[in-house]
Amino acid sequence: QVQLVESGGGLVQAGGSLRLSCAASGSIFRVNRMGWSRQAPGKRRELVAVISSGGSTDYADSVKGRFAISRDNAKNTLYLQMNSLKPEDTAVYYCNADITTRDCMVYNYWGQGTQVTVSS
Repeated sequence: QVQLVESGGGLVQAGGSLRLSCAASGSIFRVNRMGWSRQAPGKRRELVAVISSGGSTDYADSVKGRFAISRDNAKNTLYLQMNSLKPEDTAVYYCNADITTRDCMVYNYWGQGTQVTVSS
């Protein structure tokens, strides 16, 4: 079994910063592509940023230049540094990973989500 556990959400004023973390644990052989998505109330879940196992990144236009995704492969941990936060960044943030398990199966896993609230 594999778990993804997010942390680092909270309440911040507009213009502030937060750093989210997502730790993967369990029967892991290799963590492949990882990413962050978010879902605001009444809206569809949207992809925020992704990072390959080799470190290649891609971002939603709405966060380019403000957010930075990174990972520590030794710790199976994903990060999202969020700067210059705006009220429209308010959402539940979810991490997501494609993981090869020790029985050589590849599955897509999601974390439980962490709330980010940006006040104006």
